[in-house]
Amino acid sequence: MGLWDILFLRLDSDIMIALITGASSGIGRDMARYLASKDIDLILVARRKERLEELKKELDVHVEIVVLDLLEEKNLYKLYEKFENRKIDIFINNAGFGLFGNFDKTDLTRELEMIQLNVVAYHVLTKLFLQKFEQYGGGYILNVCSSAGFLAGPRLATYYATKNYVLKLTMAIYEELRHEKSPVVISALCPGPVNTEFNKVAHGKFKVDGASSRYVAKYAIDKMFQKKLIIVPTFTMKLGLFFSRFLPWKLLLRITYQIQYRKNK
Repeated sequence: MGLWDILFLRLDSDIMIALITGASSGIGRDMARYLASKDIDLILVARRKERLEELKKELDVHVEIVVLDLLEEKNLYKLYEKFENRKIDIFINNAGFGLFGNFDKTDLTRELEMIQLNVVAYHVLTKLFLQKFEQYGGGYILNVCSSAGFLAGPRLATYYATKNYVLKLTMAIYEELRHEKSPVVISALCPGPVNTEFNKVAHGKFKVDGASSRYVAKYAIDKMFQKKLIIVPTFTMKLGLFFSRFLPWKLLLRITYQIQYRKNK
């Protein structure tokens, strides 16, 4: 943090501060916008400095930018250590990506990077910030998962598997915190397709139209503050997940296979 930021950093203990990973686009960017509209200061983390700076200019709260590639495990600890002794009220685990294609055809190196970002980064940062919040007497953790966390995903096999991991981890932690009467709140955002850069990065697309990123971001933040465990933004996805409980696994796999397809280049 530069001298200018230090001079103008608001120290009022009533002002909340949120840290968001993957804040340069999509849901993370729109969460930043919505939190700023609620007068919550922000720490925005992503690889793309220019996009973070553009976002910072449009927000009317104090914004600190951290340019880090969370694919590198050492950067996970670097991020935490930077704010270990700083006030943070909300931690949002949002960085991640997917990869379309049949499992025997997709690039192994890219899949291992996905596991590193979608699983290892979530695991490490959730643990570190949970411990911090417990020490400081409370806080909110929002893990951006996916409706994929409830299912198996042919043509997106590794992505679905990573989201299963994060969703079930979040659910287990929730129950531990509930049992201990902890002041820390943990939630899992589980949207269906959302209009973001996901398709571009994953080299594919969903057949169904995605929800608005702004709507999903607002809905998620509101439900997080209401201490909701599993946050599913759209009625269609809620209905789909409800009825999926009653379908045989093989039929469910066939349906899931047909919902998405490999994009022709």
